[in-house]
Amino acid sequence: MMIQSRQESVVRVLYEFPPGVDPKRQGQNLALGQTVGSLVPGMAAQIASYQGTLESSDVLSDGRGQAWVRYPSHNVSGDLGSLLVMILGKYSLAGPAKIRRLELPSDYGARGRWGFDGIARLARVSGRPLFMGIFKPALGLSPDDLARILREVGEAGLDLIKDDEILPDTPASTALSRIRACRPILEEIERTQKRTMLYAVTLSGRADKLLDSARRLREAGANAYLLSPFAYGLSVMEALASHPDTNLPIFAHPAMAGALGGSPDYGFDMSVLLGTLMVHGGADAVLYPTSAGNLPISADTESDIRNTLLHGGLAPVPSAGVHPGALPRFLPDRNTRIILNAGTGIMDHPQGPAAGVKAFHEAWARWQNQESFSPDALPEGPLKAAVLKWGT
Repeated sequence: MMIQSRQESVVRVLYEFPPGVDPKRQGQNLALGQTVGSLVPGMAAQIASYQGTLESSDVLSDGRGQAWVRYPSHNVSGDLGSLLVMILGKYSLAGPAKIRRLELPSDYGARGRWGFDGIARLARVSGRPLFMGIFKPALGLSPDDLARILREVGEAGLDLIKDDEILPDTPASTALSRIRACRPILEEIERTQKRTMLYAVTLSGRADKLLDSARRLREAGANAYLLSPFAYGLSVMEALASHPDTNLPIFAHPAMAGALGGSPDYGFDMSVLLGTLMVHGGADAVLYPTSAGNLPISADTESDIRNTLLHGGLAPVPSAGVHPGALPRFLPDRNTRIILNAGTGIMDHPQGPAAGVKAFHEAWARWQNQESFSPDALPEGPLKAAVLKWGT
């Protein structure tokens, strides 16, 4: 349920500006322009509680400027749309500014109903990371093809699988047709292996139809959703996380996040987009690029995203380049509250997708026993084949 923010609470934002931009002046412009807009004579007392405040400003050693601005949270509606309009909105057209940190009241927005603990409970997994696959190829497979792949990886012990985010409803493969083809396999796994395998099916379409589709998919047996909230709208994810008829785990995909956070001088830090906004936007699990993979992201940014998600109770899902031999890289602090998401790292395994799944389980056993991942130390089998192909 979406909870309105408390009257006395505030929203705090850390803005960063490129060299040559006066952070104090821009912070003052934001505090005024993104709230009351102007100081009308004779109305100071009436508007005082709505006006933003510049808390501090500083110039860093590299010449970049920063400013902390505080906004009254009663200026917004308790949702992410009105929040974004307040903290950046019109100012995003005025010049360079990047939001590096965003602090919200703990009860702001819509919170996910499952989080890592709920997903792990559904999958009946405890004490280890969850292993997730992606149907590949992304396009061109029929629902029956997906069911065949699902059976293969499910029998091998995969915990979760998802559509590729670029697979919407197409004439040859609608989300509903995919669920109808795959549901019997999911039920068979439940019956024979005494566990629940989750399949996050892609939600697509116009907002009103997307919500109707989500309800129909749940009625047809779907047990998880995949949504790209920066493409379809953060408010759509908030609605999914709040409606009683769409009470399934929501896996949030980062598609379009690079357009909002890729510039050094504009937009949002990735830890805000894929961390803070996801915690307060209704996601249960969040996919994000890993520094160990094939998309550009720093180790520090990845750590910030993961820690924000964990602190909010969500499931971190490192993606894009995950493979079995890299498992130790994702457990540096021995924290196993994580979902390892592998597409080609499972589906393109030299011995087939089932071997890709088994390689992850083998990697987990070796990590627990503190055994070497060097190819010379590995016995013949799925993990060694994976390490020889992708390394560690």
